[in-house]
Amino acid sequence: CVFSSPELKDIQYVYSMYYNKLEYMRFDSNVGKFVGYTTYGVKNAEHWNKDTSQIAARKAQSETVCLHNVGI
Repeated sequence: CVFSSPELKDIQYVYSMYYNKLEYMRFDSNVGKFVGYTTYGVKNAEHWNKDTSQIAARKAQSETVCLHNVGI
């Protein structure tokens, strides 16, 4: 979670996936979808971006996880 203020609209949730210390895919709440950084990551990102429930769940994480921890 990246905070610039305690308001939900200013909180960025980033979920990264790594394999062998290399980031291959990331979900960024500001972008609103998965982004791939390798050939494997791009293919997975395309697949995961078609799943609207997966996107909605990741977007909800910014409120569930990040907003709760702003004061810490």
